[in-house]
Amino acid sequence: MNRRTRIENRIREAIDPMHLDVVDESYMHAVAPDAESHFKLLVVSEGFAGQPLIERHRTINSLLADEFEQGLHALSQHTWTPEEWHEKGGAAPQSPPCQGGSGAA
Repeated sequence: MNRRTRIENRIREAIDPMHLDVVDESYMHAVAPDAESHFKLLVVSEGFAGQPLIERHRTINSLLADEFEQGLHALSQHTWTPEEWHEKGGAAPQSPPCQGGSGAA
């Protein structure tokens, strides 16, 4: 099972989001092909209501701790309530271009 699928499964099981996008953005960085090292998440859940952003991110980071130990390098998180999702147009922002890195390829 690839990392994207593991991330999706873990978040769906723990949070049961109303919407989830897991995007592998590794190709945008100086990493080996199929590195599965850089991901962007859009997680929309009623469970985030009343939680500060840092707590939402801590929840996701805790769920994915073993992935970080096994090579997940970067995780862009957009953790929104349904109301926030609708206010933002129903899509995560575009990721900026890579600003450099290890140069490994």
